[in-house]
Amino acid sequence: METDSSSSLIINPNTLNSKPTVIVIMGATGSGKSRLAIDLASQLQLQLPIEIINADSMQVYQGLDVLTNKVPLHDQKGVPHHLLGTISPEVEFTAKDFRDYAVPLINDITSRNHLPVIVGGTNYYIQALVSRFLLDESLGDTDDGCFDETKGDKEPHMQLMLDQENFSYSYESLKAIDPVAANRIHPNDHRKISQYLRLYTSCGGLPSKYLQEKTMENWGDGDNLRYNCCFICVDASLPVIDTYVDQRVDQMVNSGLLQEVYDIFNPDAVYTRGLRQAIGVREFEDFLKVYNCQELTITSIEKLKENMDTISCSSCENPLKQLLEDAIDKVKLNTRRLVRRQKRRLNRLQTLFGWNIHYVDATECLSCFTEESWTENVVKPSIQIIQSHFEKDTKCGFDARNVSNGVKLMERDLWTQHICKACGNKVLRGAYEWEQHKQGRSHRKRVCRLRKSGVSGLDG
Repeated sequence: METDSSSSLIINPNTLNSKPTVIVIMGATGSGKSRLAIDLASQLQLQLPIEIINADSMQVYQGLDVLTNKVPLHDQKGVPHHLLGTISPEVEFTAKDFRDYAVPLINDITSRNHLPVIVGGTNYYIQALVSRFLLDESLGDTDDGCFDETKGDKEPHMQLMLDQENFSYSYESLKAIDPVAANRIHPNDHRKISQYLRLYTSCGGLPSKYLQEKTMENWGDGDNLRYNCCFICVDASLPVIDTYVDQRVDQMVNSGLLQEVYDIFNPDAVYTRGLRQAIGVREFEDFLKVYNCQELTITSIEKLKENMDTISCSSCENPLKQLLEDAIDKVKLNTRRLVRRQKRRLNRLQTLFGWNIHYVDATECLSCFTEESWTENVVKPSIQIIQSHFEKDTKCGFDARNVSNGVKLMERDLWTQHICKACGNKVLRGAYEWEQHKQGRSHRKRVCRLRKSGVSGLDG
């Protein structure tokens, strides 16, 4: 694969805008982000060596290589990869942890005059890294002097510290202390509940006050990022991605996904922590429970595959066959849902936070992949975007910051909680999410159906 698109490209990652320059490759799962990063490395290696930092929240963990779709060593083509399969699967690797690992990596890479390329679909990891303040992991960015203790917050804080041994880190406690902050998060989001309460006990001020007054002017704003970022999003139409995702799940099953899940299966496991959060683990729980009860001893992947083939070929009355098919369908469904969440998040980063994201269309490549199509539709446009970025050519692409119409972060409604009765009391955070939800097809259909049945008082 050859192209002269980068023949005139001259790059120095340390001089542009006095900030280290990083390339950020984003996009929904299955869109081809990792492949693009490796292809860019081979295209630009004579200009500037590339090193890849993985920004996928499940690929950072050791294990489940098939399920998490890690790039095999032989496909990495000698390009250095960081944070790929290096974290213990039992720990909770947060956005703050990712930032704390990635910042020194970027410093080291740029010090050697290499170009850091951040690759992944976990957009909150990327936002945590490039933003100057980490909104949802705020405790890690605070110190004892983060509040003015003369403003009356010290007394309840000290009383809480005295009672901390008996203090319950619950949603009810947060709601009693700071109902504004409680409105911003879901009652079952135990991680953020704990973070906000620890912020209160460590600094003595209301989390909502700190987050709104001290950090919103800096957090996530496209004009005030930690690095000089060139954002590239590998995009494709939803129907094509859906089909590709379904095919990829089937390929994963054939490549040993079930063996990986079987090896870490524990009926008493917690699925909200570490690697077990990955889509494709919990979905097989019901199947594996029944499977184990039948005392089918597995000694190798070949034996498991043989058993799966036997189950797949069995009659429809076989409960194991139905459980297996249901589990695979759940993996496909949950992956498709993830794709939609990722796309919504990317849209939000562009329209609400003003990120200048350049899109390259991989629809044709995913529907019928050829090297020629991939090079022409994805690789070459990406090289041109990078070249224009380093040349500071504002005519290339459009500036998404204009889309936000000068909206200031302080004016953005991120703290008002909206309840959609039509959709089963679904909780939406902020005016943006609420408006996006009301425009959704499912919501509009439910509202229409309920109104026809005589239900009144519905929004949207």
